[in-house]
Amino acid sequence: MEKKEQTEKNEFKNSAWKERVYIETSEHIITGYIFMPRIGKKNRLLTEVLNAGKNFLAVKGCTLEYKHLPSREVESHDFMQVNVSSILIMRPFDE
Repeated sequence: MEKKEQTEKNEFKNSAWKERVYIETSEHIITGYIFMPRIGKKNRLLTEVLNAGKNFLAVKGCTLEYKHLPSREVESHDFMQVNVSSILIMRPFDE
């Protein structure tokens, strides 16, 4: 069973781009990883992800900052879903 799970993980890695992104909503700043299919040009896929007609965007390995509460600690999460209609800005994350 373990070998099958590893094969499935490898197939996923080979069929998807892992992109670190910066996402801003009216209340939060989120950085983390999204996964996109390995089709088309990599630099156009962020737009395609937002225009795919899905209501939520899965973000893994992410941080969450509160824009209106700067004294609040930055939260870390393994996974979160972001409502696409709440996204004001999404771009590749440059450290």
